[in-house]
Amino acid sequence: MRPDLAQTLAGGLGEDLSQAAETCLARLRREGYCILRNAIGEPEVSGLSADLAERFERTPFCDGDFYGARTKRFGGVLKRSAHAEAFVRHPLILEVVQAVLGPYCDRFQLNLTQALQIHPGQGEQRPHRDQDMWGGPKGEMEYLVNVMWPFSPYRRENGATVVYPYSHNTGGGIEALPVHAEMQPGDVLLFLGSTLHGGGANSTQAPRTGMIVSYSLGWLKPYENQWLVYPPQVARSFSPELARLVGYQQHRPNLGNYEGRCPSILLTGEPGDYLGAVDELLPRQLEAIRARRAAEAAAAAVAEGV
Repeated sequence: MRPDLAQTLAGGLGEDLSQAAETCLARLRREGYCILRNAIGEPEVSGLSADLAERFERTPFCDGDFYGARTKRFGGVLKRSAHAEAFVRHPLILEVVQAVLGPYCDRFQLNLTQALQIHPGQGEQRPHRDQDMWGGPKGEMEYLVNVMWPFSPYRRENGATVVYPYSHNTGGGIEALPVHAEMQPGDVLLFLGSTLHGGGANSTQAPRTGMIVSYSLGWLKPYENQWLVYPPQVARSFSPELARLVGYQQHRPNLGNYEGRCPSILLTGEPGDYLGAVDELLPRQLEAIRARRAAEAAAAAVAEGV
């Protein structure tokens, strides 16, 4: 991989968190991707990898040209390992995601956690943009942010993700050679949903293993149906912050509710059959309603005075 295209944050989280997030965000916006070195510790990587090893062993290969016939994939990683939360709720990642998606939604959500393993003989994946899962207009906003965590070394020869710099929404039409995102366990690759990318070909004798986590606008239908993957009986064991990320929150105004209530009501036990709906509105909507009421009250007072 050419060093001038690697766009690596040297020193990882040795920098101030906000400063590191700003640097990563600037590169992400400018070139569509960013690699952060030493973003998470070895115990977390080895712990998560060990917890998922048996499932990788028992999971069949994918069926389909896009997923790859020599590739294994499975989701629901948060219920398969307690170590996964440290990756999904990584503070720098969440800060960057909020900056990218926050202007277009009230709250972002977890789109998927997917463990994947590219085996020897797997060819290069067709380049694609993950935002194309949704049929809305493109080029005006970002739909999601992807985050790739390696469990084993990612090298050009074993299928490291191929990223196309400047291919994202704000790339300005610049053309650059594709980059193989070579990383070590503990590093992380971030790239936008509008960035062209694809899995690389594995020409070695060993699989390449890792996990992709992605976050999308909170009003979108996610790739992974979070409420089916993490039903209330599973999500009750999650921290409140993690439960909100997987869908146990409303996206204001009132989107994704349960009987007119925030779905987090399901995490405290079985709610009663009869529930009164409770508004959860955006501040500007509340202000507009209150202003209208105040104007109506003032008009009524004047009319009574007349």
